[in-house]
Amino acid sequence: DVFEQPQHVGHKKIEFHISTDIPAVLQINSEKEEKNGKTSYFKYLSATTEEINNTGFGRIFPAPSSNDKMETEEEDDEIPSEFISRKDLEKNRLSREEMEKFSVFKNYEPGDPNCRIYVKNLAKQVQEKDLKFIFGRYVDFQSEVERNMFDIRLMKEGRMKGQAFIGLPNEKAAAKALKEANGYVLFEKPMVVQFARSARPKQDANEGKRKK
Repeated sequence: DVFEQPQHVGHKKIEFHISTDIPAVLQINSEKEEKNGKTSYFKYLSATTEEINNTGFGRIFPAPSSNDKMETEEEDDEIPSEFISRKDLEKNRLSREEMEKFSVFKNYEPGDPNCRIYVKNLAKQVQEKDLKFIFGRYVDFQSEVERNMFDIRLMKEGRMKGQAFIGLPNEKAAAKALKEANGYVLFEKPMVVQFARSARPKQDANEGKRKK
């Protein structure tokens, strides 16, 4: 014979040692591949998610994340457009490190929580409408009670010039206002926001006389 006959070696036995604990994702993946041929489950999942997030005829910009959507929806639902947005507050607010560079924040203490806040280091250009634009976002103007509780007293003369007292509907609203507005730069000056001392609800006039 011209060609040498190959020797019969026999079939090689190939063994795979696979753990019995197959991850659920791989099990689902194999099931999907059986149903859809070579289509990967992960591609299918990605396409499905994209289809849900981007309904309509097409997508021009990337869909916002779920956290951004929730925050935007919350602002749209709760905060009227005539007041400052949370994004603008954060954008123009000093960081904790930046605050330490200003003497007005030296030994800063927020004070005892109550429904009235004290604001100082205000620029001379500041008017009541500017403070309403910022702190009005913490008031539900559809509620007559909250409207009546909201009170701005801006000091424009004497030793108290550049300071203001703002009454808010409740302690929770005041705490949120302090947290979000402290360090906000208004007319190139950062506001210092604290809880007012010896404060009482606006309607409690007799107790109000006890102030220093």
